[in-house]
Amino acid sequence: MNNHEIDFKLYGDDMQFVEVELDPQETVIAEAGSLMMMDDSIRMETIFGDGAASSGGLMGKLLGAGKRVLTGESLFMTAFTNEGSGKKHVSFASPYPGKIIPLDLSTIDGKLICQKDAFLAAAKGVSIGIEFQRKIGAGFFGGEGFIMQKLEGDGMAFVHAGGTIHKRELAPGEMLRLDTGCLVAMTGGIDYNIEMVGGIKTAMFGGEGLFLATLRGPGTVWVQSLPFSRLASRVFSAMPRNGGSKGEGSAAGGLFDILGGDR
Repeated sequence: MNNHEIDFKLYGDDMQFVEVELDPQETVIAEAGSLMMMDDSIRMETIFGDGAASSGGLMGKLLGAGKRVLTGESLFMTAFTNEGSGKKHVSFASPYPGKIIPLDLSTIDGKLICQKDAFLAAAKGVSIGIEFQRKIGAGFFGGEGFIMQKLEGDGMAFVHAGGTIHKRELAPGEMLRLDTGCLVAMTGGIDYNIEMVGGIKTAMFGGEGLFLATLRGPGTVWVQSLPFSRLASRVFSAMPRNGGSKGEGSAAGGLFDILGGDR
């Protein structure tokens, strides 16, 4: 094993957090701002780059930091190291309602491709890089642009997504179509592409967008039921206009909104 071997425990159902158990001198890396709580004797250190043990030297750190900028993440990550004499715990929480998926990269050929904001934490040594979409259609219309996150290593990694998570095993040649925003992660052997929704009426008035993602096996796919972009759009559409209240608790509230009156 090149990565630190960490133990963990998940808590909660729809608002989960993961508690990582660290032996002396073990380290876990995490996105800045994801810390929930930690025991004493754990040292917190900011890392410039992706936190991989192999990214030594100034040039390696600059390349790692550049990869994270391209995926829309912060330049910095945080490393949590147990400097005590016994087992210590540090916990990380999801930024929005959903699930945390624990993944042992050594069981999926050491590589996972995921949406840009899915990474939460990992054992020290896991490299967080970028995966360019080689196909123009997937790049422009895939919902994630040309760039997705790539996790490489042989240790534990934790990714998060919205709503309920469904794991699907695809046999060789088997294809799965899904909304572009519902893709959370996939193993390296999956062939990822984009196809246009058939029919003008369906494309224009179906409410499902113009494109669907097509995933062809062999490999494993993780799908989310509530992408954060979908949740955010619903919250935004429900926000009151001009600083008023939507008045959802009564019919009178809706009438006042229509008439533009004050209550």
